[in-house]
Amino acid sequence: MKKILLATLLLLPSLTWISAAEVTYEMEPFAGDLENLPSLQNGMRLYMNYCIGCHSLEYQRYEQTVDYLGIPHDIALENLVFTGQKIGELMTTAMAEEKAKNWFGAAPPDLTLITRAKSAQYVYNYLKTFYVDESRPFGVNNKVFPNVGMPNVLVQLQGIQHSPCGSQEHCSDLILEEDSGLYSAAQFDTAAYDLANFLYYVGDPSRLERHRIGIFVLLFLVILGCFTYLLNREYWKDIH
Repeated sequence: MKKILLATLLLLPSLTWISAAEVTYEMEPFAGDLENLPSLQNGMRLYMNYCIGCHSLEYQRYEQTVDYLGIPHDIALENLVFTGQKIGELMTTAMAEEKAKNWFGAAPPDLTLITRAKSAQYVYNYLKTFYVDESRPFGVNNKVFPNVGMPNVLVQLQGIQHSPCGSQEHCSDLILEEDSGLYSAAQFDTAAYDLANFLYYVGDPSRLERHRIGIFVLLFLVILGCFTYLLNREYWKDIH
């Protein structure tokens, strides 16, 4: 219990940037699917290629993750682990914290619990709503998180987006430059979904198993309740 509390306290400072502002953007719906292994596998691939360089998942282990996703250890080590870590180690970033502070002004936060601190819907829409804003340090802004302090790392896949109404609140207009990204709009929507779905899994790895067990627990309680009622009726019938 003490370890869990300590981990939570250590993570809280890194999540303060997420709550910096209320979301005024009208977000698209998102429904996570923890049984969609191809989606989760692609989400992990995207995370390891585009996110782990800055954002760790230091409360999640490689082995636990790839076992759930059905990825053999040798394939995971060859194609997904780029830091020389062992399969049983935590998913940490190779970026030194001090260097990160010098480059970005603050160390990029750990994202293990991002979908629990906000929501998977938040992450999904955040990934999709970067647009060009030359007034920002990295030349981009975000509809879900205005004045975001990070570059659009998926711009190569998505392409370049513009907002004709700038950063005005309640303005959802975004225009994608034609053929500016490797993916079509539909392909990028799928990629953003897969990445958000992977983080949805990471935020609570036991969610699906817990839900399955919960069904059996409820059935057991119903059956137990029936027997308890019959026993109670049998006990009291002679007294009355």
